[in-house]
Amino acid sequence: MHGILGWGVHLPHRRLDRTQIAPIAGAGGGKGTRAAASYDEDTTTMAVQAARDALRGSAATPTAVWLATAAPAYLDKTNATAVHAALRLDRDAAAYDALGSTRSVLGALRAALDAPGPTLVIGSDIRTGRPGGPEEVAGGDAAAAVVVGDDSGGGPVLAEVIGRAGVTEEFLDRWRVPGDVASRTWEERFGETKYVPIAQEALKAALGAARIDIEAVDLLAIAGLHERACASVAKKSGVAPERIVDRMATTIGNPGVAQPLLLLASALEQAGPGQVLVLLTLADGAEALVLRTTEAIASYLPARPVAGQLTAGAPVSYGRYLAWRGLLPVEPPRRPEPARPSASAAGRTSEWKFGLSTAQGVLAEQRGTVTTFTIDKLAYSPSPPVVFAVVDFDDGERLPVELTDVDADEVAIGMRVEMTFRRLFTADGIANYFWKARPLRERGSSGAGGEDA
Repeated sequence: MHGILGWGVHLPHRRLDRTQIAPIAGAGGGKGTRAAASYDEDTTTMAVQAARDALRGSAATPTAVWLATAAPAYLDKTNATAVHAALRLDRDAAAYDALGSTRSVLGALRAALDAPGPTLVIGSDIRTGRPGGPEEVAGGDAAAAVVVGDDSGGGPVLAEVIGRAGVTEEFLDRWRVPGDVASRTWEERFGETKYVPIAQEALKAALGAARIDIEAVDLLAIAGLHERACASVAKKSGVAPERIVDRMATTIGNPGVAQPLLLLASALEQAGPGQVLVLLTLADGAEALVLRTTEAIASYLPARPVAGQLTAGAPVSYGRYLAWRGLLPVEPPRRPEPARPSASAAGRTSEWKFGLSTAQGVLAEQRGTVTTFTIDKLAYSPSPPVVFAVVDFDDGERLPVELTDVDADEVAIGMRVEMTFRRLFTADGIANYFWKARPLRERGSSGAGGEDA
């Protein structure tokens, strides 16, 4: 039996209200919100959080990790190695990037399904766009991860793969030149006429491989950046509307490369034992994956359920969002910019820098309590003020640490926190990754990321 052994999702804490866009940008906007990665988040840090949650729910030890993204922190350097280090994986576990488009995460997933050992697959994306444009409005930021393997590799299997099929076709629907902040698209009707028959072909072939009919599908998740095509495929699929997985367009937006695994995770959280799920992704062709849940899914507790994270966010102003994205030049902090991080120093202390490991244990997995704190309005930061706190960890250790995902007026002595992998700053193109603390406040959590009982 080969399939899903665990999953995890990271939705950024900050949410942008789309009604704020038009009054400032003069165009765009609309209803609902979109997830907005913070100034100290990128696709690598979000991937770490999603992966940590996926591994919390699985006994598997990955023999490989794949990071798929269309917004990598680096080129000419493997981004997945930072994820590998933050997860404290064995040195003989491989780490690979799959870059460029939504289809890249499907290639990583296919490689994982064919791999001999447990494999961690992560989709992480930050979708930007020109102010007031459709890409900015429809986009969203997120990361999602799945652990793939069989019963012998740290099972039990929660959802068995019973069929899959793919169709590849070259046509110009969406493209983005490296360095551009927004994608460009061809006329919507053209993409719809191409995607709908391809999706139907892939879905039919996958169901045929699984030896089931469309009537047996309990949940259908349709991912892809072409919203009109996805809606048309859903309508023509033969699956009842109430069995179509919510694409979260009005709450999170479309997180591109992360969306297929995000929707898969949402479907798995809704499913009971013995149900059939289909993930259908439209990206330069179509890929369909058919899974049947096992009895083990009834007792699986995701670290941070998608539904809980949907209601746990806090607002960010449109001006601050634009500044975080580098689209609104603002007065920089009147302090010297930080120096470029030392590669040799980082190499000597990688277990501490990336894994937050000490001789006494791994602080990254500890919770703690704020003993004292300070609000620093003078320290260099792209999003002042900086909140520093002294945290007493549950295992007895103490650490001064920066807080994130928190407003200054929220901080209080006695606040419970957990550690999260973030970017302290970027200098000379080098991202200085380390750990910060964030409040324990996600509702609906059942694992290590939730509130204390």
